[in-house]
Amino acid sequence: MLRWTITFIILAIVAGILGFGGIAAGAASIAKALFFIFIFLFIISLITGRKKL
Repeated sequence: MLRWTITFIILAIVAGILGFGGIAAGAASIAKALFFIFIFLFIISLITGRKKL
């Protein structure tokens, strides 16, 4: 899921450099949503993960 986030962030940067406002805004919003989903799932996996002693 982190790969998708990085992909959409790169796409947003490239679209922003080229000046396509609609594409850049859409890619940035998708990247932000995927980032927060990744962080949420990461925290849940840390809480519910098994620890080997």
